[in-house]
Amino acid sequence: MKKENIPIKASSISDLNRILGLPKPKHPLITVYRFENAPKYFGSMVIGMYCIAIKKGAGKFKYGQRYYDYDSGTMSFFSPNQVLSHEPGESKTIDGGIALNFHPDFLSGYPLAKTIKNYGFFSYELNEALHLSEQEKAVIENIMKNIEAEYQSNIDKFSQDVIIAQIELLLQYSNRFYNRQFITRKPGNEEILIRLENLLSDCFNDEQLSEKGLPSVQYIAEQLNVSSNYLSDMLRSITGQTTQQHIHNKLIEKAKELLSTTNLSITEIAYQLGFEHIQSFSKLFKNKVNQSPLEFRTGFN
Repeated sequence: MKKENIPIKASSISDLNRILGLPKPKHPLITVYRFENAPKYFGSMVIGMYCIAIKKGAGKFKYGQRYYDYDSGTMSFFSPNQVLSHEPGESKTIDGGIALNFHPDFLSGYPLAKTIKNYGFFSYELNEALHLSEQEKAVIENIMKNIEAEYQSNIDKFSQDVIIAQIELLLQYSNRFYNRQFITRKPGNEEILIRLENLLSDCFNDEQLSEKGLPSVQYIAEQLNVSSNYLSDMLRSITGQTTQQHIHNKLIEKAKELLSTTNLSITEIAYQLGFEHIQSFSKLFKNKVNQSPLEFRTGFN
């Protein structure tokens, strides 16, 4: 029987440093380290912390169930309790880069403890990593070095405030750089947009929609082979609307068609469009069109 590969758990900064063969941490809840100082192999590891990393060189890592090659400088974001794997024989070592790890407890009492969940890139797949220009990489690395210098100096009552402010600045720059990436990769993103429109058309023309129900954001993202957060953020950058809004727009478009070209009752239309309750359909329609379905049909006729 094949031996099950049980991931190592790194629940603290001390655990992480020990596993990576790094010196004892200067701060119990936050650390910055260089990849060249870490060993080439650590197997599978569950990291109970946020991690923001810039990696460069040739290397392959597994995050969740997917592999990703770091053949150039990329920036990735990991939320707590995700599995990261680096298997022997599967990759060369990463020959450069820098990582910031901080425990969720470090944010306790600060607004960032709640707002960090608004940064969707912590849920992106590894193949949706942020590709930085040299200038952008220098900006991020400088912020990480500032954080490192702050916790390595004499700790005082302002230290945590300063570090939190630096983390917030890093996240804001990351948002800006991702938005730039959405723009510079516009041809590829527009191809995704076309596939999205075709997929939604197929969904709402499906005779089994009443049984399947409305397509979810997760379903749409899986069909397009991207993560749900990445898709919504990319669409918001290009069109100003999220995936959910695109789904609703296509739904309203189909509803208008049925209201104006068929004799189906409002209830029948709602059911055909995947709604269990006519009230939910009528509420959404009125919010989008500023008319009830019946008012729209009456006005159209």
